[in-house]
Amino acid sequence: MKEDFYKILGVSKEASTSEIKKAYRKKAIEFHPDKNPGDASAEEKFKKAAEAYEILSDADKKAKYDRFGHQAFEGGSGAGGFGGGFDGGGMNMEDIFSQFGDIFGGGGGGFGGGFGGRGSARVKGSNLRIRVKLTLEDIANGVEKKIKVKRKKVAQGTTYKTCSTCNGQGQVTRIQNTILGRMQTSAPCNVCGGSGQTIDKKPANADAHGMLLTEETVSVKIPAGVVDGMQLKVTGKGNEAPGNGISGDLIVAIEEKPHDSLQREGDNLHYDLYISFSAAALGTSKEIDTVNGKVRIKVESGVQSGKILRLRNKGIPSLNSYSTGDLLVHVNVWTPKTLNKEQKEFFEKMTEDENFKPKPEKEDKSFFEKVKDMFS
Repeated sequence: MKEDFYKILGVSKEASTSEIKKAYRKKAIEFHPDKNPGDASAEEKFKKAAEAYEILSDADKKAKYDRFGHQAFEGGSGAGGFGGGFDGGGMNMEDIFSQFGDIFGGGGGGFGGGFGGRGSARVKGSNLRIRVKLTLEDIANGVEKKIKVKRKKVAQGTTYKTCSTCNGQGQVTRIQNTILGRMQTSAPCNVCGGSGQTIDKKPANADAHGMLLTEETVSVKIPAGVVDGMQLKVTGKGNEAPGNGISGDLIVAIEEKPHDSLQREGDNLHYDLYISFSAAALGTSKEIDTVNGKVRIKVESGVQSGKILRLRNKGIPSLNSYSTGDLLVHVNVWTPKTLNKEQKEFFEKMTEDENFKPKPEKEDKSFFEKVKDMFS
């Protein structure tokens, strides 16, 4: 199980943005590879701190993490799965050093000569975003979607050569004085865009960077329990980058399609069941919808309108736990709007009948008590 991001940085959930930034800066200085050469443990802590900062410093990502934990960013595994961080391959040492412009007041880089003489920067291709519509059945059971995506890829036959401006480094370095002393910082080369390479040859149908727009079918595994508006990441399925760059990511935004008869509330589902006067008096059985097909339920005789029948574990699985919500069936006794002569005579006779007079008992809770019970 992955370590809690707040614990990694040593801050509380109530920490402000500035406190999170300060905590990360402290950890980054402590475990920086240039200060701990050859120390694998320090390097791992350095990476974990950067991953935690990436999530907690972003208000939207932090909100998702607070609500769903690590699963908000790790819906799968492997190249076709989700997840940022280092386990999913969504963030490398170049991504970490790119944060230092904000953390240390420079334009990137680090201590001394950088991380192990890392040479030219690897440019990352741009991310792509798509919206996927899911039914409640998809959300309840998890689903694998095959989606056609138009993404830029390096055209076949394209070759690159070393950039003469930065000599293949991808960066122009400079020394500056900071509160930490003299630090080496860097900026991407404005000729090659930081890739360290420029176009040598390219086919006629490629763009100026040797890229070609192609269509590809991407398999997206969506875990059970996702919610409307959640964004999942498929690593490496965005646009490719020229030269020795790495591919961007595919961001998948979840959109929940309305269901014909079920309403979602968190992990619980609601169903309105309408029955007649006679069915309420005599009892009945009804077939109702669930996210896993239809089920037949029994309605006891004498049921009152507003009664809530709870079908446990028939709702939506929780995304960040092993629990499953319930299906709440709301019984509504339907009052006929028109009556024929015979029916009117019957009800007129029953007006003063003892069995037809309202006699609420303690177990017949009021509407407000039922609402209270639903949320308790």
